[in-house]
Parts: sequence; structure tokens; C-alpha cells
Amino acid sequence: MFAGIRRFYGGIVVMAALSCAGAACGQLNFPGSDGAQQAPNPLADSTVNPGKMLLFNLEARLQKDVTERGGAGFAEWFAPDGVLLGNGAAPVIGKVAISKSATWLPKDYQLTWTPTDAVMGPSGDIGYTWSHYEGHSKDANGNPVVTSGRFITIWRKEPDGNWKIALDAGANEPAGAGDCCRVPTH
Repeated sequence: MFAGIRRFYGGIVVMAALSCAGAACGQLNFPGSDGAQQAPNPLADSTVNPGKMLLFNLEARLQKDVTERGGAGFAEWFAPDGVLLGNGAAPVIGKVAISKSATWLPKDYQLTWTPTDAVMGPSGDIGYTWSHYEGHSKDANGNPVVTSGRFITIWRKEPDGNWKIALDAGANEPAGAGDCCRVPTH
């Protein structure tokens, strides 16, 4: 039913909020957890560099905005020339086109992820995040539907100093991937 990317393309998506602990969101909890960390988390590493922290913070802010505003919140994070690559779908190019395609409401699809890693480029004005996602929706009969996959988001600092998404791409996990590819829930 859904294209299976972390955010939106060809379907309705909403993001579940990341929960932060510590004064500077120093540790992200896995979705569905009771606050206890269930797996190694790069944000718990005291040697994490400022570039990685900035990218993780962008992801948390994006997720919060999309959770609250749905497609409008999602599209707002793209650069004017941003690109959205969906699983088996044609690219959506440009913030205007992405805004026109992202008309979904948050109530129809819940998406969870915790960034696995983030890398800031040496110039400090471009970087990427990646991870696994899991989406929850219902089919036409009201039965639960779960999609999961992996994504990469390329972030770029714009001339005005704001960070925007230059490219967001995702793909579904293969059928039968089993527990190897799921977001920890407890």
C-alpha cells in the first residue's frame, strides 16, 4: 500500500516523536521503549562529535515537526531543489513538487526510527543520516499493516544558515527479513 520509504512517497506517513533524555538530547530512546535503552546508541557515546550531534538534532526536529503537522511539516524541511526517492517510484524533484505530493495527515500512518549513524562532511555544511524505519498503518479493512526498510537523508546547510534536506531516499526491507531488520520495541 505504501511506497515503504521512511517518510512520504505514494502514501500517507506520520512520524512518531523521538524521546530525548538529558539536557541536550544526549540519548535517543528507541520507539516503543519505556525509556530504557535497548541497543547500542551512538548518542550515548561521550566521544560523539558536534557534527554528528547536529545531524541527530535535525532528525529529532524533523520527526517532531512531521508528527505534529504531517505532510506539510515533512515538505517544509526540503531545500528548494531537494529530491525525494521512493521505493520503485519516480523521483519527486523540488520542494514545490514535494509539497504538492505530501498532503497526508498524521493520523493515518505512524513511523518510527532512531538514526543509526550520522556523518558530517569535512566542510561542515553537508552530511547524512541513515537508519531503519518501521511504519504502521491500516489497510482498507482496518487490519494493521507494517512496513519496514532503510533510509538515507542528505542534509545541506543553505546560504541563509538553515539546514534542509537535499535528498531523502528509502527502500523496503526484503520479504522474510525477519527480526534482523526491525526497530527494537522492548
